[in-house]
Amino acid sequence: MFTLFAAAFVLGLVFNAAPGAVFAETVRQGVRGGFRPAFAVQVGSLVGDATWAVLGLAGVGVLLQVEALRWPVGLAGVAYLAWLSWDAWRSASHEFHLDTGGSSRTDASRALRSGVTLSLTNPHNIAFWAALGSALGAVGVQQPTAADYGLFLSGFMASSVLWCFVCAAIVDRLFRRAGPGWARITYRLCAAAFLALALASLRDLMVAPAAPASNPPAVLEQRR
Repeated sequence: MFTLFAAAFVLGLVFNAAPGAVFAETVRQGVRGGFRPAFAVQVGSLVGDATWAVLGLAGVGVLLQVEALRWPVGLAGVAYLAWLSWDAWRSASHEFHLDTGGSSRTDASRALRSGVTLSLTNPHNIAFWAALGSALGAVGVQQPTAADYGLFLSGFMASSVLWCFVCAAIVDRLFRRAGPGWARITYRLCAAAFLALALASLRDLMVAPAAPASNPPAVLEQRR
C-alpha cells in the first residue's frame, strides 16, 4: 500500500510541476498580488484535477474521449487561453501598479476562478486520467479495488496540495520585489505563453486522436 501511495505522490509532483497554462497564470497573478492570488490559482486548479481524477479512475474518462465531447471541452480551453493572452497583453500595456494588499481578496477570488477554469477546460486532463484509470497495473496493481483507487487518489492529491504551497511561495519570492518594468515584461511573456498554448491545444485537437489508454505519461508535458 505504501508503494502505491508513494508512486501516486511522485506522479502528482511530476504532473503538477510540468510547465503550462496553470503555471503561467500563477506567475501572472503572483506578479501583481504575491502569494495569495498565486496560491489561489493553484488551489483552483485542484478542483478540475480532482474532478477529472474521480471521473478517470471511475472509468468515465474513457467516455469523455469521444470526439463529440472532446472537441467542446478542447475548444473552450483554447478560447480561454486566447482570452488570457489578450488580457495579459492588455494589462501590460496599461499603467502598471503592483498590488500592496488592498485588493488582494478580490484578486484571490478571480485567481481561484481562473485556476478552476483552466483545469476543467484542459483536454489533456481528460486523456491523462482516462488512461491512468486503466493503467494502475504499471505500479503493481493488476486488479484495483475501490480502496486502491482511493489510496492512489489520496497520494496524488497530497502531492498536489503540497505543490500549491511550493509553487506559490516560489513565485512570491521571485517577484516580491519586482518593479513595474519587470512586471510588464513578465505579463507579456505570460501573454506569449498563453497564446502558444492555445495554438498548441488547437493543433492537437485537429491532428491528434484521443490518447490511448496505455500511455498516460505522454500528456504530462502539455498538461499544466
